[in-house]
Order: sequence, then C-alpha cells, then structure tokens
Amino acid sequence: MIRFLSILIVAAASLAAADLRVTTGDRLPQELADYLTREASVHWNARHARIAALRNARDLERRQQEFRGWLTQAMGGFPAKTPLNARITGGFTRDGYRVEHLIFESMPGFYVTANVYSPLNAQPPFPAVLGTAGHSATGKAIATYQYAWIGLAKRGFLVLAFDPPGQGERSEYFDKVLGKSIVSIGTRQHDMAGTQCLLTGSTFARYEAWDGIRAFDYLLTRKDVDPKRIGVAGNSGGGTQSAYLSVVEPRLAASVISCYMTGWEQLWTVPGPQDAEQDFPGFLSAGYDFGDFMLAFAPKPVTMLTGIQDFFPIAGARATFAETKKVFSLADAEVHAGFFEYDDPHGWSKPRREATYRWLTKWLQGREDDGAEPQFPTEPEANLNATPTGQLATSLGGETVYSLNLKRAEQQFAGRSALRADAAAVRKTLVRVLDLPARASVPAATEVETSRQTEARVTKLLLETQPGLHVAAVLFEPTATGQHPAVLWLDSRGKGTDTAGIDGLVAKGTTVLAIDLSGWGESAPPAGKSGYSGDWQLAQRAMLIGRPLPGIQTLEALRAYDFLRTRPGVDPSKISITGIRDGGMIALYATALEPRIASATVKEMMASFMTLARAKVHKDRIGSVVPGVLSEFDLPDLALAIAPRDLTLHSLRDALGNPLDRRIVEQEFAPAVARYANAKQHFRIED
Repeated sequence: MIRFLSILIVAAASLAAADLRVTTGDRLPQELADYLTREASVHWNARHARIAALRNARDLERRQQEFRGWLTQAMGGFPAKTPLNARITGGFTRDGYRVEHLIFESMPGFYVTANVYSPLNAQPPFPAVLGTAGHSATGKAIATYQYAWIGLAKRGFLVLAFDPPGQGERSEYFDKVLGKSIVSIGTRQHDMAGTQCLLTGSTFARYEAWDGIRAFDYLLTRKDVDPKRIGVAGNSGGGTQSAYLSVVEPRLAASVISCYMTGWEQLWTVPGPQDAEQDFPGFLSAGYDFGDFMLAFAPKPVTMLTGIQDFFPIAGARATFAETKKVFSLADAEVHAGFFEYDDPHGWSKPRREATYRWLTKWLQGREDDGAEPQFPTEPEANLNATPTGQLATSLGGETVYSLNLKRAEQQFAGRSALRADAAAVRKTLVRVLDLPARASVPAATEVETSRQTEARVTKLLLETQPGLHVAAVLFEPTATGQHPAVLWLDSRGKGTDTAGIDGLVAKGTTVLAIDLSGWGESAPPAGKSGYSGDWQLAQRAMLIGRPLPGIQTLEALRAYDFLRTRPGVDPSKISITGIRDGGMIALYATALEPRIASATVKEMMASFMTLARAKVHKDRIGSVVPGVLSEFDLPDLALAIAPRDLTLHSLRDALGNPLDRRIVEQEFAPAVARYANAKQHFRIED
C-alpha cells in the first residue's frame, strides 16, 4: 500500500545534485528511540508484575536461583579454579595498619595486582572486605579509594583492594615504546575488549567478577581472616562489581554498593547505557533490572549508597529500594536492606564512605559506629604498586581480557555450528540469532516527494517496517518502459553517500531502492550521553531488549525487498542487494535468508567477526556485533546459504576500516571458496 503525503515534481540534472533526505529534523531517530523504549517498557511492566507476585521466602529463593544462573551464563560462565600462585612483593607500615603488595592469578597468567590493608589495632582473625575499585585510571590506588581502605583498616577490617582489568597496573593496551596506553585507561579499555567479548557470548564483567571470586579465595588462605565475615564494598564501577559479586559469590556476608544502583526505566534515556561490563544482552527481555542485584543477596545485609546529583538517577535508586524493602520483608529481613543518599555528585565521597563504615561495622563486627572518618594521609599512588615497573605489561606480562577472549573465540570458531550445517540450517540459525519475526504483508509506504530526471523518476519514501517504526528510502526508477532489474542499496554511511554508484546503475536501466536502515543516515542516533557515543548507546539498548541492532536492520532490509518486489516495472526475479560497510553484513544476512534474492555485492565490509576478535584495537564496531555469534557462524559461512547465486566481495576491510590484502580475504572466505568450488564464476573477490 502506498500513501501519498505530498508530491512535488522537480527537475534535477543528476542524482549527485539531488537532496536525498526524506524527512526533516529528528523524526526518524526519535521514532527509533521511541520504538526501543516501547519494547523495553513491555519488559519493565512484566517484571513489575512478577515481583508483585512474589508471596513468600520460597518464591524469593526461586527467583534468586534463576537470576544467579542467568547472570552467570550471560557473563559467559566461569572457568575452573586454578592455583592462585599468590605472592607478596613488598609492603610498608603506617599508623594503625600495614599494607602488603600482592599479585595473584585469577586464571593462569591473568595477573591481579592488589594491596592488602591489615589492621594493627585489632586481634585476628579479622573481618575482611573485598575492595572493588571504580573507573579510576590508577584503580585501587586513587586517593578517594585509599581513604576507604584505610578507614576500614583503622576500624579493624582487613581489606583486599585490587585493580580491575584495564586500570591501575593492569592497563591492557600499554605500549612499551610509547610508555603509555594506546587506549584510554578505564571505560575505554573495557569497551574495547568488551565489544569483542560479546562475539563469544561473554562480557567484560565475566573477568571482573571472576577476579572478585578468586580474591575471596585468596582471603580464605589467610589465617588472619575470619572466613565467615567477608564482605564487599565498592563505588561506581566498583559498585558495579559489588552488585555482581552479591549475586555470583554466595559466600559473602555483607555488601555495599555505592553510586551504581538505580532503575533501567530511569537510566534508559538519560544518561543511557554505560560501559561494556554494565550492559548484558537480553537483560531486560529476560525480566531483570537493577533491583535483582539487591534481591539476590537476601536475607543477608546489603546497602545501596546514592548521590542525589549522581548521573545514575536518584529516582531509580529510590524506586529500587522501595521494591527491595518489600521483597526483603518476605524473608523477614527488611532490616538487612539498606539505603543512604547524600546531596552531592557521583563518587565515593566522605559521607558515603562513612555510611560504608557504619554498615560493615554493624553487620561484620556486630557493633554500632558513628562512621566518622578522621583526617589521615594517603600514599603517593606509586607507593602502592605491586609490580616493580607499575605495569604488568612491562614486568610480568601475562594474559589480558583481549587475549583470553581471543582464545575463546578461536575455540568457538573452530567448532561453530555452521561447519555442520546446510543452507536450511544456516537460515534457521540466522532467524534465531538475529531474533527475526516472521514477515507478513508488504510494508506500508508513504510517498513524500517525487522528482523527474532525464533517465529516472525519483521518489522519496517512508517505509513502515514495524508498527510505528519507519525508515527513509529513495526509489530510482528508469523512465524507459518494461521490466527492469532492481538493486536494494544499503550503505551504513547513509543512502546519499555514493550517489555516483547509484547513478551508474540507473544509467544501465536498473531500479534502485536506497534505504537508511535504523541507526544509519536519517535514522542515525543523536550524540550519546555521559561520554558514550550515540551509536554505542543505540546498540546497547537494542541488545538489552534482546533485539540486536543487525537483526532489526536485517528485518528492515527484507521488508524493503518485499516492497520492491511489488513495484510495477521491477522484475522480481532480478532483485539484487548491494551493501557498503556495515551494509555489507546486512546484505549477506538478507541474501542468505531470502533465496529469491538474485545476488549480493558487498563493498568495504569488515571481512569477518574473527577479524574483529583478532584485532588488538578496533573502531566503531559495536553496531555490527551479534552476541554469541562465533559459536554459530561467521560472515564467510553465509555463503552456505547464498551459493550458487552470484556473490561479489569488493575491498574488504580490517577492524579499523583499512583495506585488506586480497590473500587475507581469500583466507577469511575459505568456506565461501569451498562452497563455490563448482560454481567459481559466481563468486568474485575484487580489490
């Protein structure tokens, strides 16, 4: 069905001279945002109903078990425990406490740099605290966190504070020649490796949580620690780790989560999804929210510390706490649900540190404490280094999240299901992995504007690919009569980027439908919030609701194909797809899924997901990621469902967008070469 919004007949000398924009303002980005929010709202509301339906401690325990299993799997599962090989590398004594420099291996060769703060004014065995560092460049050693570790040690707690991967002494991208990291410390390193982790069905959080679990194991080796009185405390990214450990480490006796807890309804739009370890694919569609981190710890004592001015919305934290109190009451443990707020910005400020002291003193030492933090000096950060050089990269070396995930990727790739699949099986896998609904009727089309040129009629369209979600398209139809071949043109840079290419096709008598899929061109998201790009946050929102962005885009491409088939003057047996950059991936998906598509041409696409997994660094790849894809297939495997139709690869790229040598492309596409062995004329690799 075609609706005529307004028709303007104008003249243009060539496509390159034409304005191919269909809408004005931010209509389409807002439609896309609203669509994702509607989908998320369905899951929020369903969760509210499930939480309200909890009636007793048994119901709560069942939900805890389900969430613990789900989160462990979403993280990527945990490896077998191996020797910690812990070693003390130095230390010093200060007023009321001693610091030991510690290195242990949470996995073989995956070194964790840490400090142990032991009290001198109390008798062992001590209650202990895992000190999880937030996103500071110096990890455990920043002065704000030192205050917390020292303040606890002076109160009789032994504290094990450790660097997360990508921070402090564990920079994952430290360049020995430059003497610095080539990727910014903290969240940027997490996002760099975290994007690659998604390919293997894991997340960066897997490695942070496992470090915390093994840190607990280390504490159990110390005779000066009471194994029944071990808690966890952290702020910001450390609060994130505290929340996760509250779920996956059942041996913990108390928990403090500072400047992290909120609710997804409040966080969703502003500031939006944050860094890699804080976003789990399918988290919302599985029926979970921030509150489940609190509920999982019941009936043990857990508190959330919040800031009224924090970018983690205070309204979400308040709502989550109200829910937490009600649910804890089912286990007669309402007193074990804590909440503290202070009118200041994000950070482990003195008021929140003092709230930390009060909570842990009450529940791990069995006494009341006013929490007052006196003045005391902190150490120069270098004094807390456990390595001789201040970086693992220049001392012990060892594994990184990148290297460990690459080993996982290579293993999955070698055993991927596509190796044992036929064309039908590949299609079924694509439908499942991309979360594709069935296509029904031809999408509704609204004609916005029409212009005539010497060789073509140009029509600007809005296609409704899903209810309430439109994509902008421009249809170029040769003026000559008769049935014409057609090309669906997918360019992730925007449909108007390569008008010369479109011109060339139209000049040959080909109908072209150029479309901006969700997230591209006219549907591109606005700038992101709180330091994250719009592309990053768009992709994460889609994954949170279990709808990876490439799946949404593939459905849109197939719906556009359905529209093109019904167009008068188009020969439905001669419809092909040309995909450029990430459009190449969508072209491969669509062609593999729709056997009536005549051929596919792919230009400047990243060669494979293994290209990304193997890259030390990459750029702007989050929008192309499909979680867990490498255990199923890689892009070259899609030839199984495309052959013997024509498939042309032109100037494929690495994970930074640089052209690859033809020999490398041939190696990457070895499955396609094999599949086309008896139809070589239909498969081409071009520079």
